[in-house]
Amino acid sequence: MTGYFSSPFPRRVSVGVDVGGVMVGGDAPVVVQSMTNTDTVDVDGTVAQIAALHKAGSELVRITVDRDESAAAVPRIRDRLLRLGIHVPLVGDFHYIGHKLLADHPACAEALAKYRINPGNVGFKDKKDKQFADIVEMAIRHDKPVRIGVNWGSLDQELLTRLMNENKAKGFPMTAQDVLREAIVQSAVLSARMAEEIGLGRNRIILSAKVSGVQDLIAVYAELAKRCDHALHLGLTEAGMGSKGIVASSASMGILLQQGIGDTIRISLTPEPGGDRTREVQVAQELLQTMGFRQFVPIVAACPGCGRTTSTVFQELAQTIQEDIRRNMPVWRTKYPGVEQLKVAVMGCIVNGPGESKHADIGISLPGTGETPAAPVFIDGEKAATLRGPNIAADFEKMVADYIENRFGSGARARAAE
Repeated sequence: MTGYFSSPFPRRVSVGVDVGGVMVGGDAPVVVQSMTNTDTVDVDGTVAQIAALHKAGSELVRITVDRDESAAAVPRIRDRLLRLGIHVPLVGDFHYIGHKLLADHPACAEALAKYRINPGNVGFKDKKDKQFADIVEMAIRHDKPVRIGVNWGSLDQELLTRLMNENKAKGFPMTAQDVLREAIVQSAVLSARMAEEIGLGRNRIILSAKVSGVQDLIAVYAELAKRCDHALHLGLTEAGMGSKGIVASSASMGILLQQGIGDTIRISLTPEPGGDRTREVQVAQELLQTMGFRQFVPIVAACPGCGRTTSTVFQELAQTIQEDIRRNMPVWRTKYPGVEQLKVAVMGCIVNGPGESKHADIGISLPGTGETPAAPVFIDGEKAATLRGPNIAADFEKMVADYIENRFGSGARARAAE
C-alpha cells in the first residue's frame, strides 16, 4: 500500500490553552464550538439558544458583545446558565469598541471565558495598536485567553497595501491572491507577537484565519501552522446554507484535520429562516466522528436504497433510531458511559444486509422486494433473532434499547461486580 495513508498525519504540536476549563490545543482532542445568532441583550433568548447549543454538544459558545447593553447582559446570561446547571465557557466577540466595552463593564470582562478580537477592525491608524493593547492588557488583568481572529473580509488594509507595494516593487513574483493569503497569515502572526510582547502568555493565545474559499482556507492554515505553535481555531467563514455550507466546510477542514492541523472547529452554517442553530454543532461532531478523531454518538449505518429496497421501512427505522439517539444522548452520556461507541446497522435487503449487520454491535436486515418477510437481527456478530410481522420496527427499537442497557448500563455494572 505504498503511497496510501491509513490514518491522519501526526497532530501538529501546539501550546494548550485553558478556556474556562476546556482545553484547546496541546494534547486535548479537537474542540467543537458554535456561536449564537440572538441579540445578546435578549437574555432569555440568548440563554435558551446557548442551552440548546450546549445540549447538542457545543463545548464553547461565542456571543456577540457589540454595545453597552449587550456587555451589561453578559454576566446575567452567565449567572442564569449556572443556575440552570449549564457550565459552558462563553466567548465574547468584540469588534471596533471592544477595548471600551471591557473597560466600562468589568463584570462582563470577568464573566467571559475568552475574548475574540479581530486585528483588522480593533482600531484604525494611530488608534489601532493602542486599542489592541488595551484589550490584551484587559485579558491579562482578568486572566483570560484571547482568540486573535483574522478575517479576510476585514483584513488590516495597511498591512495588505504594504505587501502589495512590496510585491509590485519586486516585479509581481506573487499573484494578488498569494499576497492576500500572505497578509492574512502575517496579520495573525504579527498580532500574536505583539500580544506576547505586551505580556500575554503563549498559553493564552489562540489564532484563526477565516476565509470563505476552500482552497484559500487550506493554503492559509497550512502556512500559518508552519510559522507558529499557537493553538488554531478552524472555520470556513460565510460557508453558506444547507448542503453547500456543509460540503465546503467539511472538504476544507477535513483536509486540514487530516494533516494534523486544527485544535478547535466551528461549522459556520447559514440557517434556513427559522432553522435550528444546533445543526452546525451536529455537523462539526459528525465531521470529527466520521474521520475518527472523536466519538460523540452511536453510529447508525444504513444502506442508500435501490430497486431491491422499494419499502421505506428501513429508511423510517434508520431515521427513528438516529433521532432517538440524538434526543437521548444528553442523558445517555451520564447513564451509559461508553455508549457513544455503539454501532447500529439498519439494512434494506439481503445483498449486503446480513454482512453489514454482523459488523455492527447490533444490526437488522429488513426484507427487500420479493424477499421472505423476515428480518434477521445480529448482535455482536451472531444471529440473535428473526423478526416478523407488522411490528418489526418497534421490536428492533426495543432490542436496541435492551442492548444498550445490558452492555452499558445495569448489565455492565453487574458483570463488573462479579
